[in-house]
Amino acid sequence: MIIASNWKEYEVLDASDGEKLEHWGKYVLVRPDPQVIWSTDKSHPGWHRPNAHYHRSSKGGGEWEFFDLPDEWTLHYGELTFNLKPFAFKHTGVFPEQAANWDWAAELIRREAGHRSSTNPVKMLNLFAYTGGATISALNAGASVTHVDASKGMVTWARENAVLTGVDSRPVRWLVDDCVKFVEREIRRGNKYDAIIMDPPSYGRGPKGETWKIEDSIFDLIKKSAELMSDTPLFFLINSYTTGLQPGVLKAMTDLVLTPRLGGSSVADELGLPISGLSLALPCGACVRWSR
Repeated sequence: MIIASNWKEYEVLDASDGEKLEHWGKYVLVRPDPQVIWSTDKSHPGWHRPNAHYHRSSKGGGEWEFFDLPDEWTLHYGELTFNLKPFAFKHTGVFPEQAANWDWAAELIRREAGHRSSTNPVKMLNLFAYTGGATISALNAGASVTHVDASKGMVTWARENAVLTGVDSRPVRWLVDDCVKFVEREIRRGNKYDAIIMDPPSYGRGPKGETWKIEDSIFDLIKKSAELMSDTPLFFLINSYTTGLQPGVLKAMTDLVLTPRLGGSSVADELGLPISGLSLALPCGACVRWSR
């Protein structure tokens, strides 16, 4: 398991009965997690006085119960700064387990940048880019980034994070677009990227109502995206929170598409977060990392 263990301001304090107790900077939240199918004595005091608690409904979805939580606050990860706010379906704007991938990609970008001139930065494409954790990490490492998400609100949020981190003046394109159609247009335009990250949802709709279902669409998107890789490819990273897309499935797709064409190799694994109160790691999705 790939563990995101370098956080200073985020921590999973405990986990029990389908919920996790988390420390987000100054605030403690209780949020549901379907991976937590065990029970503990919930001895940590945070369970009894959180700043907010997201209650899942038996009919699907759920709602926040607030006790003492501001509308927005900031969280730091190394040199990165994120604007957090509780919003739909338990989220806060950051997936902390992804920090392990931010670090991996940033290290490859910095290493490659040492062999290039300042006028020839690593070009990275971030698809389904959400609030921009991978984008601002890559910008901070010296890459030029194209950030694409179908939600205008998420792109606006990502730009706020770039401003907070101080990388908003670096070479970046912020695009509200359907990711599949954008990739198809980039192929026709002949544009190339040294690195690609994608974090596709299980199901979603584009800005014009385009339907996305990951099981039906992901392999074709990987094949199309591979056509955008430059002659000096650096990495290709795929994240998945879809239960059926296990690490082995992700690796099979990259081994079929990327390795025969570009060489290199891929490594797939679960992502996880340490649970300090239990000395365990909480599984948080999967990823595959291809690099040359």
